[in-house]
Amino acid sequence: MGFRKKNKSPPVLSHEFVIQNHADMVSCLAMVILLGLMFEVTAKFAIMFITVQYNVTQVQDETTQSENLYEYGPKDVATVFFYLLIAVILHALIQEYVLDKMNRRLHLSKTKHSKFNESGQLAVFYLFSFVWGCSILTAEDFATNPTFLWENYPHTRMVFQVKFFYVCQMAYWLHALPELYFQKVRKEDIPRQLYYICLYVVHITGAYVLNLHRLGLVLLVPHYLVELLFHASRLFYFSDENKQKGFTLWALLFVIARLLTLTLSVLTFSFGLPRIENQGFSLADGNFNVLTVRMTCLAAICLTQAWMMWKFINFQLKKWREHSQNQATKKKTASPKNKPHKRDPARGGATNGVVKSDDRTSPRARKAKTS
Repeated sequence: MGFRKKNKSPPVLSHEFVIQNHADMVSCLAMVILLGLMFEVTAKFAIMFITVQYNVTQVQDETTQSENLYEYGPKDVATVFFYLLIAVILHALIQEYVLDKMNRRLHLSKTKHSKFNESGQLAVFYLFSFVWGCSILTAEDFATNPTFLWENYPHTRMVFQVKFFYVCQMAYWLHALPELYFQKVRKEDIPRQLYYICLYVVHITGAYVLNLHRLGLVLLVPHYLVELLFHASRLFYFSDENKQKGFTLWALLFVIARLLTLTLSVLTFSFGLPRIENQGFSLADGNFNVLTVRMTCLAAICLTQAWMMWKFINFQLKKWREHSQNQATKKKTASPKNKPHKRDPARGGATNGVVKSDDRTSPRARKAKTS
């Protein structure tokens, strides 16, 4: 991990060396880009990495002030790359100064240790993104006018907060790919994490490129709330296995979020976009309002939601089976065992397994009686 002192240094540029010092190396690269701002020759290249590009000034009328809006373009790749480096550094800081210290106190197993780190990192990201997304949506009138999802499409221009939000989202999920190597994720966990990382990258980038950032933002905020609740509940579960009430609330909100996502997607792609006047396909204008694109986007969202529900049902069935097995085991251990009862000496004449004869029926007594 970065920022960690080791007694024995591994060979330079070896795998272990890169893993231990990757945050330091990434910090140096980010500092080089920042230092480029100090020189006139390199400033125009460095600023492309740091600041949000494609600023457009829009003047609505003479009485109102001009508004700074942003479009997207190929230079956004450089901006995403720079904030990817920042995400790697923040990831290492959270791991080193928060999660590792908590792991030392909890003494978790290797499997739980890996899941604890994953949930800790994602919980921080989901909390930050949810609060940021809510602050953006409060400035919109979606709550009172859902038609803003498709009216005046294509939405080629964005305010600064919306564009920077999408840049940070893409940067974070792209940084999660090399983190699979830096964090030494177990081989059996890599496919599962690759699935959801790639789904996030494809859906967020697709919403950004196809000028569907309004719909993407509205769908991300409730989804991040549900995921935040799940990973927070898992963190509490690792600290105390009796704390499982959060999973019940998560299960309820998970189903609601899936239904909300499907409803808004069908409403936008099947009813909203087909009825507006601006129909057609134009890369120059950023217009992708054609049947093929609409059905492809809707199919991708529906298939993703179906896959998530399938994983959710399997997860719940697995938990139900484990709970049933635990209850059956507890009943077996709690049931009293059949112990052999001692015979009553008055009835059977046995004490501690030894049969005692009556004095009146003993051979000496019978001899005395006959004589």
